[in-house]
Order: sequence, then C-alpha cells, then structure tokens
Amino acid sequence: MSANRPMERPKRRPNRPHFGSGPTAKRPGWSVEVLRDALVGRSHRSAPCRARLREVIVRSRELLGLPADWKLAVMPGSDTGAFEAALWNLLGPRGVDVMVFDSFGEGWRKDVQEQLRLADVRVLRAPYGELPDLGAYDPSRDLVLCWNGTTSGVCVPHGEWIPLEREGLVLCDATSAVFAVELPWERLDAVTWSWQKVLGGEAQHGMLALSPRALARLAAYRPPWPLPKLFRIAKDGVPLAGLFDGDTINTPSMLAVEDALDALRWLEGTGGLAAAVARCRRNAAILGAWVARTPWVDALAARPEIRSPTCFCLTLADPAVRALEESRRRELVRRLVGLLEREGVAFDIAAYREAPAGLRIWTGATVDAEDLEALLPWLDWAWAQVAAEFAVNARAEG
Repeated sequence: MSANRPMERPKRRPNRPHFGSGPTAKRPGWSVEVLRDALVGRSHRSAPCRARLREVIVRSRELLGLPADWKLAVMPGSDTGAFEAALWNLLGPRGVDVMVFDSFGEGWRKDVQEQLRLADVRVLRAPYGELPDLGAYDPSRDLVLCWNGTTSGVCVPHGEWIPLEREGLVLCDATSAVFAVELPWERLDAVTWSWQKVLGGEAQHGMLALSPRALARLAAYRPPWPLPKLFRIAKDGVPLAGLFDGDTINTPSMLAVEDALDALRWLEGTGGLAAAVARCRRNAAILGAWVARTPWVDALAARPEIRSPTCFCLTLADPAVRALEESRRRELVRRLVGLLEREGVAFDIAAYREAPAGLRIWTGATVDAEDLEALLPWLDWAWAQVAAEFAVNARAEG
C-alpha cells in the first residue's frame, strides 16, 4: 500500500454521527422531551402501563401488516431473549435446519446443538458475504435463520424458496429486517425483533410474533428441558393470553416503552412501512455508489442483490492490506475508526468483533441520507491519513 497524497479535511460534517449498528441512531428530531409523559414510578401491571404496552403491540401490528391471526408479545432480553424463547419452546419434535451466514446465525446454531442438544440438526453454512444454498432447505424440517445478517451485511432477498405448504416451522430472527424490508409473513412462523434497530429505540426489550402454526406447536408440544422463567410463554400447553395483550413476563422499562411509541408514531407520520423501506434502500444505495467508485474498500457482500438494506459491511480492498495478517488489518481499522470518532463524524463503525476486519455502517430508516453523504468524504480523508501513516511505518520496518 502506497501513501496517498494529503487530502484536505472535509468541511461539512454529519449532523448526527451515529452510524453504529445497535443501538442505532434515534429518529430525526428526537429529544429527551419525548419521554416527558413516560409512566415512570408506576407498576407495569397498572391499567395505564398495560395500555401503553398494548399500544406498542397494536401500532407494531398495524405498521407491519401482521396477519390478523398472528399473536404479538413484548419480551424481555431484547431480540436475543425473544428468539431464545422461540427456540426453547418450539424446537424438538422435528429435525432442524440452521442457516449460518453471520455471527448471530452461528450463535443460534450453538444454542440448537450445544444447549438444546438436538440430535437431528443440519447446518447450512456460507462464508461472510454470502448466503447458503436456499434450495438445500427441507420444508419437512424446522428452519432457524437470521433474515438480515448485520455482521455480514447479507440479507435474504425474498421468501419464495420457503413453501407456503410446509410441515416444519420457520423461526426467523428479523431484528434488522423488520421495518426495513417487507417480510413474507405467510412463509414464516416465529419472528422476533427489538426496538433498538430500525426503530432507533432503547435496548433490553424484544418482540415475539407467532403464527397459528407456531401457536399450535406451542399447545401440542412439551419441551423435554427445563424452561427458564423468562422463556415461559405458555402454561400447560396454553399460550399466556395476557402476554399478547400488554402483560409482560418481567418488569419492563416504561421509559423504553415511551421511546418505542415515539418511534412508531414517527414511522406512521412519515409514511409507514413503505416509507421506512424506501429510506433504507436510499441510504444503502448511497453507500453502494460510493463503494463502486472507491478503490480502498469493497462491500463484504459482493452480490448487490443480497446486500443488507440496513447494515453496510465493508472490507479493506487494497492488495497490500489484504496481504497483511488479520491482526494488522484490525489495527488499521482501529486507527481509522478512532480518527473518525475523535473528529466527531462517525461513532461505532468498526466491523463486528467476529467478522472480517473492516467497517460496518448502519443505513436504517432513522439515518438521514444527508448525514451519510456528509460522512463519505470523511471516510476517504481518514483512510488517506491512516494509509500514509502505514506506509511510513512499513518503510521504517523494512
């Protein structure tokens, strides 16, 4: 890698430098004032608090177009807690296919094989930046997958490969896909997400949506393992009715609930799901066009049709950098993101710790396109500084 000639420091700065992938940027215009009516100091079991929790469920259902016969609940533990509840309650009576193409899919694979210790498990795996062979899925088996891989920048492009008529259930971690893509609900059975992704909400609360087929499994099947209290969504085979009407398994934060309601109202006021999807696509297109004209980066997902609309993952493309050991590449990234953070133009954009060294830039609906456009010259400027420093050090070492 040769030293780049000095670049002028960009003058325009992003108004909001929050490009991290979770918790993500708050919605445009957000301020702490939106929390002024939060029901703090009240029991979450009181009628007013249950009404707020029920409002989160109702507004989410309406925005997403959730089928009328599905159930939706607020769960503890963010998306992780919601998806763990689905795994622990629903898996077991059939063989399971697990799709792994990012670190979170690998985490679910470990849960299925190492915690639940199911015997009949097939792992359908792809390297970072690619999808597994979707045609290898067997619809007679249960399926576990992430729809949008935030650590690989890869998103399932459609659901046509999942048959409408199938014997197994489809358990989908959709935390970075909900409100960003139009999910094929009729091809899914248990879908989870959190408020801290496309909504830009606060952490620690998740959502669990169950189809009639999933509810039937919940009623007919008793898992052979002990269920932690936080995962108990049924009693004696009967789904907890109150859980889908504003009750919660443990105490929720009413501040976080108020913040989620603000985000949902914002989405409604800006055009609903279609507008949110369009904002994500526009933002991702800005990054895609920059990558196409920028020699020092590549998209980790080389095929545009499978790129995430919310989480753009980048690798360092310079041949000299590719030849370095992974630890050296990570050091370059550390210097790059550190410089950007010190300048106050981008926070928390290093690639996920288990992903290849690179950058990860959130392009979800709460990010303004103008801020992404302002960020790009800073990325080029910061890389020029890091490249020059690297070249000087390399000459000194050589």
